[in-house]
Amino acid sequence: MKVLFVSNDPTLFDPESVTRSRMRAYAEAIGTLHILSAAPVGIAPVTKENLSEDRTLTLHAVKATKFSRVAKLTKKAAEIIRTEHIEIVSAQDPFEHGKAAYNAAKGTSAKLHLQLHTDAFSPWFTNGNITFVSHIPVPTINRVRQKIADHILPKAHGIRVVSNRIHDSLTKRYGNRIVEPVVIPIAVSDILPEKVNLPAHTFSFALITVGRLEPEKRIRDIIHALAHVHVHYPTVGLFVVGDGSQRKKLENLSHRLGLQSAVIFLGNRNDALGLMQSANAYIQASAYEGYSRTLIEAALARIPIISTDVGIVGDVFKGYDDILSIPPGDPSGLAAHILGLVEDNEARIQFAMNAEQHARKHLASVHTAPEDIARDLQRLIAPSST
Repeated sequence: MKVLFVSNDPTLFDPESVTRSRMRAYAEAIGTLHILSAAPVGIAPVTKENLSEDRTLTLHAVKATKFSRVAKLTKKAAEIIRTEHIEIVSAQDPFEHGKAAYNAAKGTSAKLHLQLHTDAFSPWFTNGNITFVSHIPVPTINRVRQKIADHILPKAHGIRVVSNRIHDSLTKRYGNRIVEPVVIPIAVSDILPEKVNLPAHTFSFALITVGRLEPEKRIRDIIHALAHVHVHYPTVGLFVVGDGSQRKKLENLSHRLGLQSAVIFLGNRNDALGLMQSANAYIQASAYEGYSRTLIEAALARIPIISTDVGIVGDVFKGYDDILSIPPGDPSGLAAHILGLVEDNEARIQFAMNAEQHARKHLASVHTAPEDIARDLQRLIAPSST
């Protein structure tokens, strides 16, 4: 099988990265795998790895701005489809990359496969007015992305989504105008790494959150919640693992609320799961998620979880049974849940046990191996005769 991925992950060009290792595994399962992605300056245009006698991984780097990306990806993808006799083009999203894949495959025999890793039709994908504190801007391009998806998704021969939440949102929006989406979650290892101590602190109760510091993650809501908690428990603190465009604004907010010593920003860390095991609770306030791997990881780390109702909440984890859940945009609600965990040690233990049990049950029941990805693609060119 000859497959082209249209991607947007520059880490795959690092031969030592986790992404590169995963792509090698995909290539071993698929046969011939080409990956096209925008790349940093200095990356070779083409990098080929011969993995075994008939298994190859070829990376194609494109230099492009955000304004020229679709056009350049389309042109290069069309060339690869033509010269390498590509059978399936799989785009990592039905937005800019989906448009490039569709344009490139149009008029050829290549099948179009689209992946959806985010809840693009959540009401909060295009709406930042979901808070009792302040408006959080949502990228205006998200509205354009929805329109692109409306055009591209009905034309796909195959669609992969990472959660039942996304599957249900697509079937509700499109009905039989799209092929039945296949749910293949994000792969998460059930093996815990070694526990890592949190940096030195004086917190009596340490919260931790992990993720990109972008508007949709709504870290701002967690900080406002912590301000409410400090009225009662001034030694509760928060560790923020991750980086992004909002970091400076979040640091400034912490200072304005008098929380500069209660919120510790750690930046990107490769040992986030080890750090989780040293915290008292995990907290997430996202406006929307496709899957939310960090919730699975927090459950495996055996700490209680507070989360907005996004991603796999309601599917893998039930609110008030396995985790404490609340709708997006309610810092006061987050604060109430934090206070509940601070004050009830028995509840912390029970929530952590329940969440771990359901996380492990979920991981045991799903199929996320490279062979599963390959089978999902293979069916597009070798459909069942039944």
